[in-house]
Amino acid sequence: MTTTPDDYPVEIDIPDITPYLAGNTGISGITCFDSGTAGPHVMISAIVHGNEPCGAVALDWLFSNNVRPKQGKLSLGFMNIEAYQAFEPVDPTATRWIDEDFNRLWDLSTLNSSRQSSELSRARQVRPWLETVDMLLDLHSMQRCQTPLMMAGPLEKGRDLAKRLGTPEHIVADAGHAAGKRMRDFEDFGNPSSAKKALLYEAGQHWEAVSGPRSVEIALRFLHMLDIVDATIGEEFLKSRPCPDQQRVIQVTGPVTIASDEFSFAQDFKGMEVLPDAGTLIGQDGDLPVVTPYDDCVLIMPSRRLWKGQTAVRLGRFVD
Repeated sequence: MTTTPDDYPVEIDIPDITPYLAGNTGISGITCFDSGTAGPHVMISAIVHGNEPCGAVALDWLFSNNVRPKQGKLSLGFMNIEAYQAFEPVDPTATRWIDEDFNRLWDLSTLNSSRQSSELSRARQVRPWLETVDMLLDLHSMQRCQTPLMMAGPLEKGRDLAKRLGTPEHIVADAGHAAGKRMRDFEDFGNPSSAKKALLYEAGQHWEAVSGPRSVEIALRFLHMLDIVDATIGEEFLKSRPCPDQQRVIQVTGPVTIASDEFSFAQDFKGMEVLPDAGTLIGQDGDLPVVTPYDDCVLIMPSRRLWKGQTAVRLGRFVD
């Protein structure tokens, strides 16, 4: 893949996931603990993108602390193993994926197609297990240093689940990317009539040290919220990480999808900027100026991968 120039240092410790790759499900990288008692099947997934190690930090913590469910099942899954194992701190942007973005493949037409890639092969491998999951937390990180975000999806059930967690402060109600469907929205997760739910957590910048503990925190809070583990698990860790006084929901009105071979931002936007006036210049897409469509427009996760067909930034407004 084409790399992106980077000026963020790799501060995070990169866990060795080799001991966990055998799993116990017949699918490499996926381990399931069954309580033997009725309850939901909960899954926490990591390294959907190979250069986002914070999720691996969280799963390593859960494994190392022998976290087990008291009811239902708990699955811990490492997704794009090949990309993660190719990660090199000297070129940390190079291994987001091997052939294509693992998190744009989760519609049936793509999964059932004749297309072939490293990521598609892995997605097809883990799909049968994912179809058994009732509650999914997918751990991610971002290109830029900014406050953590919970990407709750376009459905009310996702927003409600995020509010039950009580953290982070900002919940983003979003429909995804033009380039393809995310794992969070796969089949029943994206079906409003299904009880199955999924959240995608963005812990902060990919390699900043705080993204690891943040991912551990959200994983523990997710398990506690669903009453899957004993309340004492991670209790001391969570005491030092209080939830925000309130949460706010940002409704995404649409992505800015790059249409030309040349896109540039008008400023060095970091994310979560609120531009007060409609018509404010955001950037230039070839000859076309891109402006805010309404007052108090929130810029969500402006990208550093400014490639044709990709999302440059998502636009939203506070609704709650």
